[in-house]
This record gives sequence, C-alpha cells and structure tokens, in this order.
Amino acid sequence: MTYNAFYKNAAKYWANVPATMDGVLGGYGHITAVDIDGSKQFLNSILSLDNPPSTNLALDCGAGIGRVSKNLLMPYFQKVDLVEQDEKFINTAKKNVGANNAKLGTLYQIGLQDFKPQKEYDVIWCQWVLGHLNDYDLIAFLERCSEALAENGVIVIKENIASLEVIEYDDDDSSVTRPYKLMQQIFEEANLRVVKVDVQTGFPKEIYPVHMFALVINT
Repeated sequence: MTYNAFYKNAAKYWANVPATMDGVLGGYGHITAVDIDGSKQFLNSILSLDNPPSTNLALDCGAGIGRVSKNLLMPYFQKVDLVEQDEKFINTAKKNVGANNAKLGTLYQIGLQDFKPQKEYDVIWCQWVLGHLNDYDLIAFLERCSEALAENGVIVIKENIASLEVIEYDDDDSSVTRPYKLMQQIFEEANLRVVKVDVQTGFPKEIYPVHMFALVINT
C-alpha cells in the first residue's frame, strides 16, 4: 500500500463511522468505564513520580468524540487541547465536553502525521490512534511531541499490542498493531525512555492486550 493510500483509506474508514461511543470503540462502547478507570490509575501513578508533570495543559491525540478529554483529562488538567482529523468527531467532541467548558482549549482538525504542536504540554495522551501512523511518521510524531513537553512533561501511549512478535495489519481501517518489541525500538529511535508501563485489566478476552507506557525524554 502506498504512503498516501494508507492515510486516505483510514480517513475514509472513520468518515463512515458514527460519532458515538460504540462507533469510536469499534462496537465496544461498554468498556469505556473500565478503560477510563485503568487510565486514571495510570495517570495517578505518573502524577506521583518523584518529578511529576504539572497539571496545567494536556493534549489529547486522536481525540475522537472527546471521550478521554471529558472523562479522564479534564478532571485533572486546567486546559485540554484536542487533535482529531475527522470533522464530525471533532464537532461531537465540542458538544460532548461543552463548547463553553472553561477547560476546553484549542481543537486541531488534522492527522497526527501532519500535526506540529504549537504549545508546551505537561501530558500528551495518545490512545488507540498510533496504529494509524507508519513507523517513520510515528517516530517523527513522537520527536515533535518530545520537543513540545513542558518541564517534567510525559507522553502517555495506550495502545493495542500484538500478541505475536510480528506487525498485524488491518485493511478495514488501514491500521497496524505492533508487537511490544517494536514499540520499544520506536521509543528508542525517538529518544524516549519508558518510566512506567502497565497493562489494562478487565477488558474482554477477545480483544488485543492493551499496554500503557509513560515516556520522557531520554537525557
């Protein structure tokens, strides 16, 4: 598949997905409470580090309908910016979190492969979206994110992990699921160090294992 086709096919797929909890979670809308609870525990552990990030500004990458922003990030941070390429999702996100919500920051309608952060963030949260970037673009994206971290800033990645040691391709939504080892290699290439890792519990057995990584710049 060509570079452009990989991204165009994904955009086309999501353009036809309803802007609902079930839509953005692939029919698994019922797992959202368990997911958010696991994320809260992980975020609490990050905020308890010896040199924790501040809670001024967070960035929600691949924000969808604002599920993570509203239920996880906004209770912790003073402001939350959202990045989402699909127009109907970002419009729904604005409604879901409340267009007049004082914690709603800037909404960027753009794909992560083209997104360049313009601010300094305490936490950059990427969940169920990085499989839509090829390896080269993922490394470049993480490098741009690391340059946009405030003091003690952390990048959090919450993603499906392939059970076998090979990349798994999904032609339906034009995405990849990477094995753990490849994720580690990509982090190293982007000059990032894992300071905390955990596995989400309580999900249905038929879906991929989901890992959470907290990353800081490798100095």
